[in-house]
Amino acid sequence: MKGAATSSGAAPSRDRLSALRTRGALRNLRAPVAVPESVVRLRRLARRRLGALRRRLTATQRFLRSRWLRSLQLRVVTTTLVISAMVVTVLGFFLMQQITSDQLQAKELQAGNVVVTDGVPTAHTEPGWDSRPNGTTTQNLMDTIVSKLQAPAEAESSYGVAIMLAAPYSGAPVFRAGDTAGVVISEIPAKLVSKVNALQKEGKSAASFTFAKMGSPSALGTLVPGLVYGVPVGPYYQLYYFFPLTQVQQSLDQIQRTLLVAGVVLVFLFAAIAALVTRWVVTPVRHAARGAQRLSTGNLDERMPVRGVDELAALATSFNEMAASLQEKMTALEDLSQVQRVFVSDVSHELRTPLTTIKIAADVLFANREQLAGPVSRSAELLQSQLERFESLLTDLLEISRYDANVAVLDAEPVDICDLARLSADVAQQLAERRGAKIEFRLPAEPCIAEVERVRVERILRNLLVNAVEHGEGKDAVVTVAGDSAAVAVAVRDYGIGLAVGEEHLVFDRFWRADPARARTTGGTGLGLAIALEDARLHGGWLEAWGEVGRGSVFRLTLPRTIGAELAGSPLPLAPAEADGSTATLADTDTAAALTVGVSANGGAPPGASGADGLAAGQPDAGSPAAPGAADGDGVGTVGTPAGAPGQPRAGSRVR
Repeated sequence: MKGAATSSGAAPSRDRLSALRTRGALRNLRAPVAVPESVVRLRRLARRRLGALRRRLTATQRFLRSRWLRSLQLRVVTTTLVISAMVVTVLGFFLMQQITSDQLQAKELQAGNVVVTDGVPTAHTEPGWDSRPNGTTTQNLMDTIVSKLQAPAEAESSYGVAIMLAAPYSGAPVFRAGDTAGVVISEIPAKLVSKVNALQKEGKSAASFTFAKMGSPSALGTLVPGLVYGVPVGPYYQLYYFFPLTQVQQSLDQIQRTLLVAGVVLVFLFAAIAALVTRWVVTPVRHAARGAQRLSTGNLDERMPVRGVDELAALATSFNEMAASLQEKMTALEDLSQVQRVFVSDVSHELRTPLTTIKIAADVLFANREQLAGPVSRSAELLQSQLERFESLLTDLLEISRYDANVAVLDAEPVDICDLARLSADVAQQLAERRGAKIEFRLPAEPCIAEVERVRVERILRNLLVNAVEHGEGKDAVVTVAGDSAAVAVAVRDYGIGLAVGEEHLVFDRFWRADPARARTTGGTGLGLAIALEDARLHGGWLEAWGEVGRGSVFRLTLPRTIGAELAGSPLPLAPAEADGSTATLADTDTAAALTVGVSANGGAPPGASGADGLAAGQPDAGSPAAPGAADGDGVGTVGTPAGAPGQPRAGSRVR
C-alpha cells in the first residue's frame, strides 16, 4: 500500500513537471525575436527610397497631366502619333502577309516546275525505271538519276533530291531504301510518304508537297524550313525534292525591316505634319488668349495682327472689333463716372455754404425753443436733428467722392488697436445704455500695435459698433481683438436679427438696407459700411461679414501690422462656432479676468477669449451671448468681403 501511494504521488509530480516544461517552451516561442540593426537600417532605407520614388512618380504624373490638359497641340500631336502608329501597324501587317504569300507562291511554282519538267522526265529517260528492282542494276539506276537531278553548283538556289524504292521493294534483292543528294531520307515527312504511296498504288504520277524543316544542302547540320515535294516514278520508285526557303526568309526579313523603318518614319512624319498644322491653328489662338488676358487686366489698346482672309483672320478681326468696342464703352463709362464724381463733389461743396447758414439759424432756434410754442419748439428740435443728419450725409458724400476720385491719402502711424476699440465705443455705448444693453470687450494682454490711420480705423469701428447696437434687438454686443505676427483683427458680434443668405454681399453697397421700411433711429446715412470698406481697402486690409437669421451677425476687420504687407489670413474666425447652454473654460481665470473688459449679464466669468493671446477660448454661459469661436464654424451664409473686391466673397479665407 505504501509503495502504491508513492507511485501515485510521483505521477502528478511528473505531470506538473511536463506542464511546466511545456509552458516554458511556449513562453520561449512567444518571446520576440531580436532583429539585427543592419536589417532595421535596410528596411528604413528601403522605405525612404520607395517613398522618394513614389513622390517622384506622383510629381511626374501631375506634370504630364497638367501639360496634357493645358496644351491642345500636345493632345493633337500625341493622338495623331498613336492613330498613325495603329494604322501603319495594321497596314504593314496585311502588306507583309500579302508579300509572304506571293513569295511562297512563287517558290511553289518554281519548285513545281523543277519537279514536273525536270525531275520526272529525267527519271523516265533512264532505262529500267519501270522494271522490277534487282540488286546492282537498281542501285546504279538510282545513283544515275540522283547525280543527274541534283542542283548544279552554279545554280542560284540549292535544293536536295532523293530517290527511294517503294516500301515493298526496299528489301531483298536490293537491300537499299534509295539514294540521296542533300536530303536525309529519315527526315522526309511521313504524311508526304504515305500520300505518295497512295498515288503510286493508284498509278498516278502527280506531285505533292508539304512544308517541313529538314537539313539543307547549304547548311548541313541545321534544320531549315522548306518545301518537300514527292512524286511517284513508275510503280517502283519515288522521287523527293527539298527546296529550302532560306533565301525567301532572308528576302522577307529584308522587306520587313524596310517596312518597319518606313512605318516609323511615316508615323513621325505624320506627327510632324500634325504639329505644324496644329501650330498654324493654335498660335493665333494663343495670341488671342494672351490678348484677352492683357485686355482683362486693363490694357484696352491690345490688338491682334490680321493676316490673310481665312477663319483665323476673321477671329483676329472679331477680337480687334470687340476690343475697340470695349475700349470705347469703357472710356464712355469712365467719362460718365468722372462727371458723376465731379458733380457729387461740386454739389457737396456748394451745399456747404447754405448748410452752414441754415445750421446757424437752426442753432439759434434750438437754443430758444423753450420760449416758443409747443408745435414750434418741436419743429425746432426736428429741424436740428435732421440738419445734423444732413450734415453727416454731406460729409459722407464728400468722403466717398474722394475715394471715387482716387485722391484718398493714408497717414499711418503705430497705434494700439485695443485702445482704438475702446475709444470708438463712446457713441455706441450711449445708444446701448438707452436700449438696456452693453458692449463687452475681449482684449488680449499684450498691445496689438499696427500701422494705421487712427481717424479712419476709429470711423470703421464706430460704424460697426453702432450697427451692432442698432440691429442687436436690445442684446449685448461683443468686441474681440486679436493679433498674430502679421495681422491684427477686430470682430464685432451682435445677437440681433442677423443677415439672410446673400445679404452679406449687399451690406457694403451704398444706401442698402436689409429692410427698406425700417426707420433709421440713429440717423445713419446709408454710406457707413461703404466708407468703412474703402477705409479697410486703403489700409490693405479686409472687412468681412457673416450673418444668419436669428443668430445675429459678425463683422471682422483684419489689418496688416505694417503698411504694404499682404494678408494671408486673419487671427480671428469669421463665423462663430458656439452652442447655446455650454460653459466657458479658461486656462487661467485670473489672467482671463485681467484680460477681459466687462463681464457677462449674470455676473459670472467672461464668456471666453479669442485671438493670439494664448487663452483657451470656451463657450458662453447659459443666457449670455456667445463669442466667435476659435475657427470658422458651420454658420449659414458665411461669406467674406475682402477690401480688394467690394461686395464679393474672398474665396479660401483661412484663420491662423
